[in-house]
Amino acid sequence: MSHQTTIIDLIRHGEPEGGPRFRGSQDDPLSTLGWQQMRAAIRGEDHWDVIVTSPLLRCVEFATEVATQRHLPLHVEDRLREVNFGAWEGKTTAEVIAEEGEKLSRFWEDPVANTPPGAETITEFNQRVVEGWQHWRDTLAGQRALVVCHGGVIRMILADVMGIPLQKSFAGVAVPFACRSRIRVDQSDFGILTSLHSHG
Repeated sequence: MSHQTTIIDLIRHGEPEGGPRFRGSQDDPLSTLGWQQMRAAIRGEDHWDVIVTSPLLRCVEFATEVATQRHLPLHVEDRLREVNFGAWEGKTTAEVIAEEGEKLSRFWEDPVANTPPGAETITEFNQRVVEGWQHWRDTLAGQRALVVCHGGVIRMILADVMGIPLQKSFAGVAVPFACRSRIRVDQSDFGILTSLHSHG
């Protein structure tokens, strides 16, 4: 087997309409500010062979714009949807604190053991994201890819790459709007070496 290097740039969507809140599966598009954040995060010298995106509007609309402008293939991956926050969907942090502040504190301390009411568990979320991530990591071997997704999704991927315990995966990694992370994957006869090269 010849040595192959894969470069995958993860980017979180910009601010959606309605501002910061527990959006999860709520399918709001990007706000005007969100479009500005995303366009500012992409540079002319960026080079990709392919784009993969979450199906949610705040990701897929921007991914489609970049793919169209740069004449790149675009793949929509349902496993890269954000975690479903259940009863917290659509609420701001202040609203959740006012209604059940202790539950929110416990979630940030250990999201594995403290699932929001009616929400997808972090274990289930992690399993589907990692399955999607590993599929595209292997499928796109030797290429350069842009993956447009969500803060929670990026946390799950970084936890997989860096061996971060799921209990620390949310509070332990900051992923602001339009944040970019670069992952390098080296495949050879000796196995696969995956490393985080930049974040922020």
